[in-house]
Amino acid sequence: MSLQAYQQAATRAENPRDMEYRLFAQVTRALMEASKLDRTEVAKRVDALDWNRRLWSTLGADCARTGNQLPAPLRASIISLSIWVNKHTTLVIRNQEDFEPLIEINRMIMQGLAAQGSQAAA
Repeated sequence: MSLQAYQQAATRAENPRDMEYRLFAQVTRALMEASKLDRTEVAKRVDALDWNRRLWSTLGADCARTGNQLPAPLRASIISLSIWVNKHTTLVIRNQEDFEPLIEINRMIMQGLAAQGSQAAA
């Protein structure tokens, strides 16, 4: 089986929560690696920050959609986090803030996704 066929099969077998967890894990890993780079490696740092910002922007936009079926308080929280991530990312790019709060937010989301996934399996 080719790698591409394996990846397609794995993606089809994943439920949405597992896919979200996997995406957050990949983005968070990129942030962690970027945070260890020298500040002069701007492009690599910004790539990871931009990926995280795009993830959160997508989540925020999805929660703002009329047809989104998440509870309204959860949607509002995700939209607020999306706005905060956007602002904090700008400060990190300007070397006025650290990566760590972005990494911690993503880790908390991953913990929530993992906990809900284990409840669904039970």
